[in-house]
Amino acid sequence: MAPSAGLPEGQVSMEADGFDAESVAAYWLTEAEDALQVAQHLIEKADYSYALFFGHLAIEKMLKALYALRLRAHAPPIHNLLRLARAIGLDLDEARTEALLRITAFNIEARYPDVKRAFRQVCTPEYTMQEMATIKELFGWLRSQPTSTEA
Repeated sequence: MAPSAGLPEGQVSMEADGFDAESVAAYWLTEAEDALQVAQHLIEKADYSYALFFGHLAIEKMLKALYALRLRAHAPPIHNLLRLARAIGLDLDEARTEALLRITAFNIEARYPDVKRAFRQVCTPEYTMQEMATIKELFGWLRSQPTSTEA
């Protein structure tokens, strides 16, 4: 896999011309795995709200990898997991739909000060472990999805 022309090694061009779906997807996959690892480190430090925020990032980046592979285009710069999942044509049951909606909220709740305080109260070790189990299950499920819509 050759680096994008004119960019430092490991960086992927976001230009529409010369789109390399495999390179873009590999970039997002690496970022997704890193975000999941950071989430685990944050749990070890008892920083539960930010762990869930990074869990959201892991799912978002997995979806963007699938978007690149399935649609042969860059994913839109959005954070709504359900919109991304629907855009790439994932077959979602009710439980996964609800999980994506819930996890999307972690993006807002961990980020903004007025909401963050209340969210931190919710993020007990038990709640965080339960939600991280859901995030890890979704992560694995997304990894198992076909990389084209022709499957």
